[in-house]
Amino acid sequence: MDKYSNIKELFENNRNEENSLQMAAYMRNQFNFYGIKTPLRKFIYKELFKEEKKLGIIDWDFLDKCYNDEYREFQYAVVDYLEVMHKHLVYDDIFKILKYIKVKQWWDTIDGFDKIIGDIGFGDNRFYDLMLNWSVDEDFWIRRIAIDHQLSRKDKTDECLLEKIIVNNFGSDEFFINKAIGWSLREYSKFNPDWVRSFTYKYKDKMAKLSIVEASKYI
Repeated sequence: MDKYSNIKELFENNRNEENSLQMAAYMRNQFNFYGIKTPLRKFIYKELFKEEKKLGIIDWDFLDKCYNDEYREFQYAVVDYLEVMHKHLVYDDIFKILKYIKVKQWWDTIDGFDKIIGDIGFGDNRFYDLMLNWSVDEDFWIRRIAIDHQLSRKDKTDECLLEKIIVNNFGSDEFFINKAIGWSLREYSKFNPDWVRSFTYKYKDKMAKLSIVEASKYI
């Protein structure tokens, strides 16, 4: 039995109808769920992913099968797999992951991909221009990843890039963009509150109220 079929059988055996209804409702009924909560889901494929990590080879065919599955737990499995395998991902893999980013979009997977993408590109000179391009993409979910890809980077945050990306997204009426702007600034304020305070003051007339509220939470 291949990896995908093995996990699918285990997911089927652990289906929880009550949970599935609740989880689907929480995601506005956009996706089908087995009703498997995160701790159990990760336990189901923990050993399998551990073996994959030892092999050190990304199985893109497996990931394609998972992402194409109708159940949301399989999209989560892809994000978890890529997090486990992050040391084996290279710059060109970003464009393989992009095809997942562009489909079945919602904040739950997008906010998993932003750290994966950020980790891949860290230290690669090509990544700066790529994130600037993503920051003006017509797909606001891709822009959200550009905004938040430096979350929790602390002293390694590229302030110049962060500022340019956020400025590129001023004037948006999209909730998930304005929330992302506030989130990125709020997280960075834990390390450098003075920079965030100065940024917020400088652009207060251009920032959405939601972004300002989020950015100012700790300052």
